[in-house]
Amino acid sequence: MNIHRKVARPILLTAVALALAACGQHGDKAVATQVAAKVGSEEISVHQINQVLAGANTKDATPEAVQKMSREVLEKLIDQQLAISQATEKKLDRTPEVVAQIESAKREILSRAYVQQLVAALPKPSEEEIKKYYAEHPELFAERRIFNLQELVVPMQANLVEQLSAFANGGKSMEDIATWLKAHDIKFNGGGATKSAEQIPMELLGKLQKLKDGQTLMAQTPQAITLIHIASSKAGPVDEATALPRIAQFLGNQRANEAVTTNMKALRKSAKLEYMGDFAKDATAVAAEAAAAASAAAAAATEQPKSTLEKGIAGLK
Repeated sequence: MNIHRKVARPILLTAVALALAACGQHGDKAVATQVAAKVGSEEISVHQINQVLAGANTKDATPEAVQKMSREVLEKLIDQQLAISQATEKKLDRTPEVVAQIESAKREILSRAYVQQLVAALPKPSEEEIKKYYAEHPELFAERRIFNLQELVVPMQANLVEQLSAFANGGKSMEDIATWLKAHDIKFNGGGATKSAEQIPMELLGKLQKLKDGQTLMAQTPQAITLIHIASSKAGPVDEATALPRIAQFLGNQRANEAVTTNMKALRKSAKLEYMGDFAKDATAVAAEAAAAASAAAAAATEQPKSTLEKGIAGLK
């Protein structure tokens, strides 16, 4: 769910609404109405049209373009109303499938409305917070780099850690390391990519930022050993004026996510929640699930791990 969905209501929409609201003339005076069309006894309002347009990208559209879009929306709403009338006449709104879909949509709309209300009440990040984030993360802004990276990912084997660490610290090339792995019949994945600082996981970025071109970082997880080599890099700083709006959005999203998570935990704690039937949880089932998870983790260690560089902090893109 995009918690910070922007609902753009440009001035152009107001002009369109006013134009649509003029329905007929009385002498030289327009008779205002909020009805854009009637389909039988059912009315289609200007508000309905504006709701649809609010989700469209009309920021740079001319008044003529927005007017054309509003007409197209109206025609689609007319078609929709015609279909609704036929569905109602055929009593499709009473079928179990449709009733279930309507209830599902209602649940989604109400839960989203609650979250939006919760988020709307949160204070926005202060200017001090935003500037502090900029100052504390030079690797993302003032000292931002664009990296040309090479990567080797090897399934975790304890006896390989020391050897691969020696290769990384000793300046051995990735080609030589790959050759050594092949010679010892050790499976691995390899690849390369150009990544800007904000596309790299924060836990790795701080370490990579300290390295120079030609150096290699070794990272470990329970599943894999990853060697990340900086083939080259170039500076790509982001000035404060450009960064501050992005940081404000990122911090706002972060605050919203934390607030929603905290709120849901509190609601779960205060609610009378009971799992039923196959979903009932007892100590035996929990223990069995934990054992299964451990087994799955062990099995995953024998598979080719995914690239560490596939992650990123999308909030600052």
